[in-house]
Amino acid sequence: MAVTLRLAFLPALALATGLLAACDVPAKPQSSQPQSSQPVAVQSQRASTAGASSQSPSSRDPDSGLRWMSASDLPREGRATLQAIARGGPFRYAKDGVTFGNRERVLPRQQRGYYREYTVPTPGEGDRGARRIVCGGQRATSTAECYYTSDHYATFRRLRP
Repeated sequence: MAVTLRLAFLPALALATGLLAACDVPAKPQSSQPQSSQPVAVQSQRASTAGASSQSPSSRDPDSGLRWMSASDLPREGRATLQAIARGGPFRYAKDGVTFGNRERVLPRQQRGYYREYTVPTPGEGDRGARRIVCGGQRATSTAECYYTSDHYATFRRLRP
């Protein structure tokens, strides 16, 4: 009886195997490149910033591969935050100026403590919201290397100094 039960599932297994073989989705990645441990959003942003042929090289920061953004293109609150960073404050939120860990690895890798984050207030938002400016460098008032995110670190744009 045990033999019969073992053989009874074979037609179902063959059917399932045939269905899987007919699928368009491969069971394993077909790429010869090693798979990244980074989140898909980070991978897709990096891929989109890898230098599309339709964009000139000057439209991307050579160090990070991220698109440049002018400070004048920031929302009004973002321009005010950038000015406050350059002045050294005052800042609206207690967490402004704390170390940004770059756990998403979207920004160029640096030693811990290199990046600091600042809130860009969102009108109508009851808390800090998702918008941030992240700046790197030795001086806390340096705005020479800053990045803007409107979606809480999923994507960044490099701010032109």
